[in-house]
Amino acid sequence: MRILFITATRIGDAVLSTGLLGTLLERHRGARLTIAAGTLAAPLFAEVPGLERLIPMAKRRLSLHWLGLYAAVAPRRWDLVVDLRGSALSYLVPVGERRVIAKGEVAEHRVSQLARLFAIAPPPGPRLWLGPEHERRAMMLAPPGGPILAIGPTANWRGKQWRGERFAELTQCLTAPGGILPGARVAVMAAAHERQQAEKLLAAIPAERRLDLVGKTDLLTAGAVLRRAALFVGNDSGLMHIAAAAGAPTLGLFGPTQASHYAPWGDNAAVVQTAIPALDLYGPDFDHRTADTMMDSLSVAAAEAAATQLFRRRGGAAA
Repeated sequence: MRILFITATRIGDAVLSTGLLGTLLERHRGARLTIAAGTLAAPLFAEVPGLERLIPMAKRRLSLHWLGLYAAVAPRRWDLVVDLRGSALSYLVPVGERRVIAKGEVAEHRVSQLARLFAIAPPPGPRLWLGPEHERRAMMLAPPGGPILAIGPTANWRGKQWRGERFAELTQCLTAPGGILPGARVAVMAAAHERQQAEKLLAAIPAERRLDLVGKTDLLTAGAVLRRAALFVGNDSGLMHIAAAAGAPTLGLFGPTQASHYAPWGDNAAVVQTAIPALDLYGPDFDHRTADTMMDSLSVAAAEAAATQLFRRRGGAAA
């Protein structure tokens, strides 16, 4: 059986689609799989069982990236095409069965929307497929030596980013003698081009407890590191969803985006939101490319309380 699975451009959306993908692989043992995803998200799927071809889709003007994908997949007949981008492509290629998802409502979580495409209940949670090299690299970056508090201080646009100095204050509270992770090492995780946003946090962590992983992990190695974390706290981002998929207790910080749609998935996850509701944060001249942070009404005290509640709910130090 040959399956064409067309998933998201953004990393977070791609992670949320992995539960559905895993269920399909369980239903169709031995299937040969072609996956098309955005160039940033594609590496998430490198270790998927049965992967025959991985097609990174670089966005092009006039939607010409779809023409390139069509040329790559049209010569073959597919037993099943799953299109999570809602494109017309699945209607243009030879196919036995197709499932195409619409955009959906923000009041419903994306994982639930994807599950309804195949009437799967309960919705399957996101998962990661890691290779031995990712585990080895993670062991080098985060060797044994006490609990790890992982922090994701960045996001794909500024409005979603809590200020670095607030992350620094929260980290100090959580790792202080009276905190939930006293003396813990702190792993700061972000892409190489996001180092500037992480600098204030990095500077506040004592050198002997600082794990500076900015620009040092690919997506799957980040997942392997996060499997070792006692707790992850971060902005609404792809890294947040990777943390939840990896099984780390995950606290997502939300402001201008809808937690109902994009909260980290699972019993091991929680969110804390700004005091000002998401829709009230937008002004008439809003432009996400130029907007400053919209997260200032989220206090350090509120984030600490949410992190403490999640950590204790998930077993505290035993985790």
